[in-house]
Amino acid sequence: MNLAVTQYSPGAFLAPAVDWLNQNLHPLFALISVVVEAELNAAEASLLAMPHYGLIAAVTVVVALLLNLRIAILCALTLGFCVLTNLWTAAMQTLSLVSVSVVVAVLVAFPRGVLASRSRRIEGVIRPALDIMQTVPPWVYLIPAVIFFSLGRVPALIATVVYGIPPMLRLTTLAFNQVPHELIELGQVIGAPKRSILFKIEMPAAKPTILLGLNQCILMSLAMVVLAGLVGAGGLGAEVTRGLTRMEMGLGLRAGLSIVAVALFLDRLSRAAFQGNSRSGVR
Repeated sequence: MNLAVTQYSPGAFLAPAVDWLNQNLHPLFALISVVVEAELNAAEASLLAMPHYGLIAAVTVVVALLLNLRIAILCALTLGFCVLTNLWTAAMQTLSLVSVSVVVAVLVAFPRGVLASRSRRIEGVIRPALDIMQTVPPWVYLIPAVIFFSLGRVPALIATVVYGIPPMLRLTTLAFNQVPHELIELGQVIGAPKRSILFKIEMPAAKPTILLGLNQCILMSLAMVVLAGLVGAGGLGAEVTRGLTRMEMGLGLRAGLSIVAVALFLDRLSRAAFQGNSRSGVR
């Protein structure tokens, strides 16, 4: 009986499938790794190109001019905190990883969320997949990524993207489903093309829920940061892992609070940028 269970267990078929993929699709995986590494290197190099005080000053001035002073002060405080904890480089590595992951996740999830809101059939196919993806523990996403891409930042980014897609996709679908049908009918009556109805009527009405989806995508991506440190992704996640494994509670606490600072920075900045309010109107 034990022999039969072992012979016909899923692992008996899964291992050869993984080996076949690694042998026959290795050039594809290598190409993906090169592209992902190039994107991460570019993002990280742009953040570390100038001293920390120069980047903080530049971000503060730009945000104050384009958004408002309160958000600019918050950005300065959160970035300055990463300097005070002596984890500036690790924070920029994490910021680059999360930023690239969120951009890719939004580019994948947003159009599919719009399509799902247009078709009940597509939504019915996507919904079970999203339910499963949001139920699976986050570290499970790292296993296939590490199998196909080895250790490093590439599997961390891929797992972070996959983990961040479900909330963005689900809330995008919900946002467009909640748009009053009367507004869409009004656009159709006046002869507006579908593109204008989408960008000038539906998106403004759906913006609050879309922003909530973006917020959840950012938080999900940051939740993967600590786990990404386990596969050699570096950044603040590696510092948290190092602090826990070496029982250096001070380092772990500093790294954890720095992750919170990065989360506040990304959340408030993205929210203010997409709301597009005046300098005095953003909360």
